[in-house]
Amino acid sequence: MSNYGPPSLEKETYSKSEIKDVFEDSSTEQFFENEINQENGHDIKYRTCSWQRTAGLLFSEYICLAIMSFPWSYSVLGLVPGLILTVFVALTVLYTGLIITDYCIKHPKTQNICDIGQNLFWGQKWAWYATAICFLLNNILIQGLHVLVGAKYLNTVSNHGGCTVGFSVATAVICLVISLPRTFSQMSLVGIFSAATMFIAVLLSLIFAGIQTHPDGWDGTPVQYNLWPVQGTTYVSGMSAFLNIVYTFVGQITYPSFIAEMKNPREFKKALYVVTICELITFALAGSIIYVYVGNYYMISPAFGSLSGHYKIIAFSFAIPTIAFLGALYGNVSSQFLFFQFFPPDSEHRFSHTRKGWVVWVATNIGLWILAFIIAEVIPFFSDLLSLMSSLFDCWFGFVFWGTAFFRLKQSKYGCKVRHLFPKLNPTEKIEYFINIFLILAGFYILGPGLYASVESIILSYESDSYGSVFTCASNGI
Repeated sequence: MSNYGPPSLEKETYSKSEIKDVFEDSSTEQFFENEINQENGHDIKYRTCSWQRTAGLLFSEYICLAIMSFPWSYSVLGLVPGLILTVFVALTVLYTGLIITDYCIKHPKTQNICDIGQNLFWGQKWAWYATAICFLLNNILIQGLHVLVGAKYLNTVSNHGGCTVGFSVATAVICLVISLPRTFSQMSLVGIFSAATMFIAVLLSLIFAGIQTHPDGWDGTPVQYNLWPVQGTTYVSGMSAFLNIVYTFVGQITYPSFIAEMKNPREFKKALYVVTICELITFALAGSIIYVYVGNYYMISPAFGSLSGHYKIIAFSFAIPTIAFLGALYGNVSSQFLFFQFFPPDSEHRFSHTRKGWVVWVATNIGLWILAFIIAEVIPFFSDLLSLMSSLFDCWFGFVFWGTAFFRLKQSKYGCKVRHLFPKLNPTEKIEYFINIFLILAGFYILGPGLYASVESIILSYESDSYGSVFTCASNGI
C-alpha cells in the first residue's frame, strides 16, 4: 500500500510539480487495480472494503453518543432554528463528502487527511505536519471523550458506587482491545453492531421520554419547550449549541482513510448518500422529540440524564457498544496513520504478521489510549468538550479544507490568481463557486468566534462549579 506522506518520511520522493499533479490522468483506475493485485500475496490486505462495509463504518461514526446532545442544542436554539441548522449542516457535510471523494480519486496516492493537507498547499512539508498535529489531537480528544462517557455510564449504573478514575481506566482498556484489528474491513463488522445498538438506545430514549411520568429531577415546574430561542439567550450558549450540532455531523477527517481501503473508491458516494439520509432523520427526530417531552428546565446533556429511574439505565446501556467502539475506531485510525510512518511502503511489517510489526502496532495503540485517559481526567465535561473540538478542528476538516479542495479540483477553470477571483461562469458554476467561498469563510468563523464562545463557556462553567476536579474518585454519573 502506497504512502503519500511528507517527503522526509517517504522512501520515494517527488518534486512539487509531481506532488501537485500526481496521478491526475487516466492511470487512476490502473493505480487502484495495481494496489489490489499487489496485496494478493500479503497476509494483511488493506483494499478490501466494499461500499456496504464502508457505510457500516460511517454509521458507527455518526450514529453515536453525540446524538444525545441534540435535545440540549434545541433547548438553547429553539426547535425551529435547531432543525434548520441540522438540515443545513447535514447537506454541507454531504456536499463536502462528494468533493473529498472526487479529490481522492483524482489523487489516488492520498492515504489520509494529512496527505490531502500537504497536497492542498502545493506539497509543502509544513502543511503535512500541521495537518498531522491537528488530526492526532482531534482523534485523541474524541478518544478521551469516550473514556469520559464510559466512566459516566459506569457511575450511573452503579448508583455512584465506584471511583471515576478506576472506571476511566476500565473504559480505556476495553477500547484499547477493540482498536487492535489492523484493517477497517475487520473493524466494520463491529461498527455495524455498534450503530445498531446506538440506534436502539436513541429509539428507547424517544419512547421513554414520551411515556415517563415526568423527567428526572422533577420539582413541579411544568415541562415547556420553545420554537424559538428564549429571551436572554447569549451568544456564547447559542454558539456552543450550534457547535454541538456541527461536531456530530462533521466526520470528514476519516473519509480519506476509509476511501484508501475501498476496493472501488468511486462507490464511497453510495455509502455517503445512504448514511446522510439516515443520520438526518435520526438526529432531527431525536433532538426534537426528546426536547418536546423533556423541555428546557430538565434538559441534561447527554439526554439520557433527563430520563427517570430505570428508563435512564436501560437506554444508556444500549449505548455501551458505541461508547467503546467509536473511541476505538478513532484510535485505530490514528494508530494506522502512525504505523505507516514508522515503516516504509514496501516494509514486510505493514503486510505480514511479524513480531516487530505487532509490537509496534500494540505499543502505538497503548500510547494513544494513555493520552486519551489523561485528557478524560483533565477535561471532565461533555457538551463544552464537543464545542471545543468543533471550533479547533472541525473548522478545518469540515469546511476550509474542502472549499479549498474544490478550487484545486477546478483550478484549470477558475484559476488561483487575483485576476480570477470572479471568473466568467455559467449560473450553476457561479452558485457552486460562491458555496465554496462560503465554506471557507464559515470555517474561519467557527475557528474565531466559535473558539471564543467555547472557551468562554468552559470558563463560566468552572466559575459556577459545574465541573468536578481532575483525577478524582467523585462520581460523574447522570
